[in-house]
Amino acid sequence: MFCLKVTFRLWTYLLTTIYMRFDNIIASAKAIFQKIIEKTTPLALKIRAWVFQHPKKSAAFGIALICFIFCLPSPLFRDPVCMVLEDNQGNLLGARIAADGQWRFPTTENVPEKYAKALVAFEDKRYYYHLGIDPISFCRAFAQNIKNQRVVSGGSTISMQVIRMARKGKSRSIWEKIVEAIQATRLEFRCSKKEILALYCSNAPYGGNVVGIDAASWRYFGKDPKLMSWSESATLAVLPNSPSLIHFGRNRQALIDKRNRLLKMLFDESQIDKNTYELSIEEQLPEQPHELPRLAPHLLERAYIEQFKNSKNYNTRLKTTIDSKIQEQVTSILLNHHNTLKTNGIHNASAIVYEVETGNIVAYVGNVVGSGEENQEQVDCIKAPRSSGSIFKPILYALGNQEGIIAPNSLISDVPMTLSGYKPMNYFETYDGAIPAKRALARSLNVPMVRLVQQLGIEKFHFWLKKLGLSTINKPPDYYGLPLALGGAETSLWDITNLYAGMARTVNHFSESDSRYFQDDFRQPNYIFSKKYSRPNRLRWTAQAPNLSAGACYLAFDATQNVERPTSSGDWQQFMSSKRIAWKTGTSFGFRDAWAIGVNPKYAVGIWVGNADGEGRPDLIGVSAAAPILMDIFGTLPSNDWFSAPYDDLLQLPLCRESGFRCGENCPTDTTLVCKSAIKLPQCAYHQLLHLDPSGLFQVTDACESPSAMQHRAWFVLPPIEEFYYKSKNPNYLSPPPFKDGCAGAADTQNPMQLIYPRYHAQIYVPIDLDGKLSRTVFQAAHRNPETTIYWHLDNAYLTSTKSFHNIELIPTAGQHTITLVDEKGNRVEQRFEIIEKK
Repeated sequence: MFCLKVTFRLWTYLLTTIYMRFDNIIASAKAIFQKIIEKTTPLALKIRAWVFQHPKKSAAFGIALICFIFCLPSPLFRDPVCMVLEDNQGNLLGARIAADGQWRFPTTENVPEKYAKALVAFEDKRYYYHLGIDPISFCRAFAQNIKNQRVVSGGSTISMQVIRMARKGKSRSIWEKIVEAIQATRLEFRCSKKEILALYCSNAPYGGNVVGIDAASWRYFGKDPKLMSWSESATLAVLPNSPSLIHFGRNRQALIDKRNRLLKMLFDESQIDKNTYELSIEEQLPEQPHELPRLAPHLLERAYIEQFKNSKNYNTRLKTTIDSKIQEQVTSILLNHHNTLKTNGIHNASAIVYEVETGNIVAYVGNVVGSGEENQEQVDCIKAPRSSGSIFKPILYALGNQEGIIAPNSLISDVPMTLSGYKPMNYFETYDGAIPAKRALARSLNVPMVRLVQQLGIEKFHFWLKKLGLSTINKPPDYYGLPLALGGAETSLWDITNLYAGMARTVNHFSESDSRYFQDDFRQPNYIFSKKYSRPNRLRWTAQAPNLSAGACYLAFDATQNVERPTSSGDWQQFMSSKRIAWKTGTSFGFRDAWAIGVNPKYAVGIWVGNADGEGRPDLIGVSAAAPILMDIFGTLPSNDWFSAPYDDLLQLPLCRESGFRCGENCPTDTTLVCKSAIKLPQCAYHQLLHLDPSGLFQVTDACESPSAMQHRAWFVLPPIEEFYYKSKNPNYLSPPPFKDGCAGAADTQNPMQLIYPRYHAQIYVPIDLDGKLSRTVFQAAHRNPETTIYWHLDNAYLTSTKSFHNIELIPTAGQHTITLVDEKGNRVEQRFEIIEKK
């Protein structure tokens, strides 16, 4: 109670003190205003009396004052200007010539100090002391002109010259000089001396189609104006005085003499020392104009279309997020690889580099500059929709983990399949039978990924791709179907690289924000520079993942650290980067597009290689055409970090060691890092408890063996088709023992025989050979015991028998057929199919 009283009294005292001080401030302000009114009232009364006594003079003065105030247009210059692109430090990346064909940059804000001193010394020595008109210079010019009986000196100040340039082509009469003088005086009231100097420097003619100090410095000296020497500054200071008479391309000696006179003047005024003067007069003029920098020509064109094409903005200087050093490195790397790729008829390549945290683009190379107009080097391939190849597979893998369909080591069937006439095949048409999901992604196998899409649902996969920002997914799910994961849709390098950057941001922020998500981790990238980058608003954190979960993204990155590709001998080789990056390649159908996307906690890099006209070329595949460029770019980036595992979004879950699903009674167990949703994984269906005879060589039942004599052993058993392919890749796999004679019919609940081709209700189109007859069709079967004899029947007619290799060639007639297989133990398989005749 005592504490409450003390607190109350303290608050009362504070509020009373603040109120009293506020009251004193108001009283002081009133006193000051009163004094001002008392002092100005007599003057106001006198002015008022004069106005009433001289109404005509007052009206004339008022009109003149209004005309003076509004005599200058705003803006003063309305000429079209170049679209100028700068990097994040303000360095020139490139420029687009103005609409009137002039190299005229937007008004500069900072005039180089050397140039300013040279210009003032040459044009207007008392520039900083007059109000637009210099009476001394005017009288001197008047006397010289009278003496010589011709115009030898103008007497115009820099301010008057700015007005003359703005008024465009007015005659040099006395009346025009008066108008210039009045407007120059008004200009002095509107702008500071520094601003007027900037207007002059930005709009003075420098010969030919070069206007302004910025354009002149780049065109004549190939450098930024602030880097000009005293000699170069003096050259440009004297050039606007007579740009058509004295020009770099003609009358060079006259220009040099005029420059040297100005340098001597600067030396005499102690603006430069003797050594600087002597070195400056020895400098030679450039032989010919320089080309402006072209470090990001495709971004320049994109920025012009998006920001300025339909705008009336007179300041088209755009500062971007591009890092010139990284931009130059990426451009050089692309050009080096292009010299090799073009020997295979591959002429175009593009690369983009995102800064993950900010979403800023630090390098944008839309195409190889130097490939030639005939190869469409002007096309910006970063924003062009191209066939996606396998580049969506990591997103599919992440979704499968997030939905609890798979875990990293969950087995996915990898055998030939046909779904409604669609027959996906792995790149080299080899199959593993069954393969862990993590390795299926690393090897970029097509069949397991199609099965994963089938389990996830094409509608859900389509929904997520759109939600994650792929703007080119603009058709309904049925339009794409299951090939959506294998290149059945188009994407752009802009979108897909940004998606990977969003996944990286999600993992980074989850680890930094006490296991919460920022709602805008998946957002559009940015190439316009902003001085302020604010960290994500803490009020917008959420406990639920608005997009992909951090755990799912991390598992996808972990699976794509290493990429595996088959060698010519059929073995699988790992391709690894010298830095830890998650990366994925893709190749479109017909070898038209090669992709490589890589990401680490700091950067996301996207590469596309191909031909802009869509021409396919042999060996135009992601791992050989695009991946080397990706690795070279990451080798130059200053980052070697790796993602922190989002443990709060993951579980250490005991799963079956061999199948990667939830453990059954007979499964060996391994603890695996998985998404929380992995608790929904189905139970392992591959491990079975087999009952063996005392020798362990045969399966038995209680009909042929005493239970007390049996061995009970857990066994990893694959279906016959999967086993057929799995054994060729995994020689340690042991098929379950056969049943002992007299026991086989009692317990073999799983048919040991399956058809590999044709699949259920397959429709087979058989081409016609040159002799006009249907080609042969190969039928293939798998048996758990290959040495078993299989008897083949077509439409209840016996055909032949096979042993060891169960393949036969048939020429069925067009129409519906039934093929029947029976092994020597009575197991039976029956399948219907249809032969389609060419019409």
